[in-house]
Amino acid sequence: MKLENKKALVTGALRGIGKAIADEFIAEGAEVWGLDYITPDDLASRVEAAKGKLHWIEADLSNLAAVEAKIDSGIKESGGFDILVNNAGITKDNLSFRMSLEEWQKVLDINLSAAFLVARTVGRDMIRKRAGSIINMASVIGIHGNGGQANYAASKAGLIGVTKSLAHETASRGVRVNAVAPGYIATDMTSVLPDNVKEKMLEHIPLKRIGTSQDVANAVLFFASDDSSYITGQVLPIDGGMFT
Repeated sequence: MKLENKKALVTGALRGIGKAIADEFIAEGAEVWGLDYITPDDLASRVEAAKGKLHWIEADLSNLAAVEAKIDSGIKESGGFDILVNNAGITKDNLSFRMSLEEWQKVLDINLSAAFLVARTVGRDMIRKRAGSIINMASVIGIHGNGGQANYAASKAGLIGVTKSLAHETASRGVRVNAVAPGYIATDMTSVLPDNVKEKMLEHIPLKRIGTSQDVANAVLFFASDDSSYITGQVLPIDGGMFT
């Protein structure tokens, strides 16, 4: 029970990696507030399975003007978060020379600007309490780039910069800020890739398997728990050795 009596906010908790993180936190004793743009149809059964330790915040993170108010409401309801996982993110892939400004801006708004606003709002409360852990969901694409994903790469590279800057700003107040950078993970986003693309990616993964949401959740748990109490400002790739 590494997170017993802790309260956590997980954005993008509807499915995939975010849901796996929320489930892992609950299993480790935390009370979790999940946030996403819609409320899951099976929320009642999820809450029952979590023995009441799951709560929900419905918020559209693309509406930047409303983000802070939604998070402030969650802080008041919870009494303050010990852990924040900035997991929400989208892709709108296109070659740079064909990418519309709307495709560029939408990804930057949700993946970077909203994550910054959430971290700033929750971080203020953590600073007052002089304790907390923020984990941002970066990507190996933000480190190495990828054709057709200039917007996504920029958003994740920016999030890495935000992570390191916030780590400098909050460390003296007992708040840690780290990031994980998943590689090829089996999610709804990657399920639409053609089989030949998946096979080509597997050729470059030394561990010879696709990562799972649980692989990412395990790493996030490490940063959320006291196991990483002397670590801040770091980015941990979860890529099966893809970029070793």
